[in-house]
Amino acid sequence: MVEDKVKRYQLILGWIAVSIVLVIASLWAYWGGIENFHEGWYSKNIWENLFMMIVQYWSFSLIFILIGLLGIRFRIAALAMCVTVGIAAAIFFGGASFSVLWVMILIPLAGIGLLFFFGRPYPKKIGYILIISIPVIILAITTIIGLARVSKRVDDGDYGMRRVQGKEICLVWAPRGPGWPEEGTDYESAKSLCAHLSEDGTEILDEELGIWRLPSIEEAVALQMHHGKNAGGVWDEGLKKAEYELRPDKETPLWDPHSMIIYYWTADTENIQRAYIITYNGGVFPRNKDSKYGYLSFRAVKDCD
Repeated sequence: MVEDKVKRYQLILGWIAVSIVLVIASLWAYWGGIENFHEGWYSKNIWENLFMMIVQYWSFSLIFILIGLLGIRFRIAALAMCVTVGIAAAIFFGGASFSVLWVMILIPLAGIGLLFFFGRPYPKKIGYILIISIPVIILAITTIIGLARVSKRVDDGDYGMRRVQGKEICLVWAPRGPGWPEEGTDYESAKSLCAHLSEDGTEILDEELGIWRLPSIEEAVALQMHHGKNAGGVWDEGLKKAEYELRPDKETPLWDPHSMIIYYWTADTENIQRAYIITYNGGVFPRNKDSKYGYLSFRAVKDCD
């Protein structure tokens, strides 16, 4: 039998390679399955959601699954794929730090390729089953849980000016437009746009009116919603932590379930360089004020009459 001709060190190297690939593919499967329904799955088009899920969130797990399957049967092909993926990663993440690019990507890929090249993981069938089944089970479980959650989101279709009443706080939230934009916005720009926003929230004027503003952390936390009900949020200033009776979700009237925006700026700052953001599920975190990426924007507010 072929297994009888394989040396002990080759078996060890082969199964080390399988184990590493299995761990990495499983971790990426967990991350991708969770993140797909945290920041993704917002389009009204099911095919767009599925495309993003596979390409953006499942791809890393699927790549390592493929590397593992190739490594068990076609050692040279697996090594070539590791080199190819490494080159692509070096180009794509060219500006990343050494600890990210080399320690987390390039060195592991090189190690996996070499381990498979010199190793022989027998019996092969067990390797195939492990590398395919565990990541796929993780993806299936996270997908089922994520679909169950997003399917229950409340969307009343009203993206106009909204008056939201909490237990002790009431705010009017700006309508879709310059006071509630679809694109990423940094902190200072958000503050400026709020200050120049017209009374009806539809135009940015030359003069500073000061009608609209960013909500404070306390206000934003207190008005988060869960399935049409106030989530009972309270901001603990001492612990710098938000606590809720119900976990908020990406729902109207505060959020657009079909927008890629999942973070809003608040008015509160940690220091001169960092301000706090709130996510649709109620988390509050500091971010650099110059942060400007597609998922981070703002929604202007004003006090209720």
